[in-house]
Amino acid sequence: MTHATFVSPLGPVTVTAADGAIVALDWGEAGCGLLDPLVRVAVEELQAYFEGHLRLFSVPLKPAGTTFQRRVWAALTAIPCGETRSYGALAGELGSGPRAVARACAANPIPIIIPCHRVIGADGSLTGYSGGSGIDTKAWLLRHEGAAVTTPPPLTRRLRGNAHAPRDCSL
Repeated sequence: MTHATFVSPLGPVTVTAADGAIVALDWGEAGCGLLDPLVRVAVEELQAYFEGHLRLFSVPLKPAGTTFQRRVWAALTAIPCGETRSYGALAGELGSGPRAVARACAANPIPIIIPCHRVIGADGSLTGYSGGSGIDTKAWLLRHEGAAVTTPPPLTRRLRGNAHAPRDCSL
C-alpha cells in the first residue's frame, strides 16, 4: 500500500492506494508513505476539487465492503457535484431501506471521492457524517460544491487556507 497526507482546507487528509486503485481516504495524519503516481494523481485531483476546479474525480477506486455497500457507493458517485439526494430516494433506487443506505454511507472508506456527503435527510437536514468534524464538514463540502444547505452553521474553526503539497517519504 502507498499513501500520502496533504493539508486540505478541512485539515489533513490521507489518501491510500493498493493494487492500482484508491482504497481509502482518511481524515487526519497517518504519517508519510511512498508517493506513487496514482496517489499523486488522487492528491492533485483532491487539491483541484478544494480549489473549485474539479467536480468529477477520475482516479480508479476499489473500496472494500459488502456487495450492498459497494452498490450504494457506486450510486453515490452518480450524484452530480452540487446536488443532493435523500437517503430515502437513494434507497428507492437501490430497492433497499434508508437506514441500510445510511449505514453504507457511514462505512464509506473513500469520502469526498465517493460523495456520501451529498446524501441528506428527506426534509433537507444534514443527518450525519462520519468524516472530519462530522456534520460541520458535510455542510462545508456541500456549500463548497454550491448545494443549498440550511443547517448547520458554517465550520466554526478556522480553515487552513490552500492545500499543501503532499509529503513524499518512505516508511
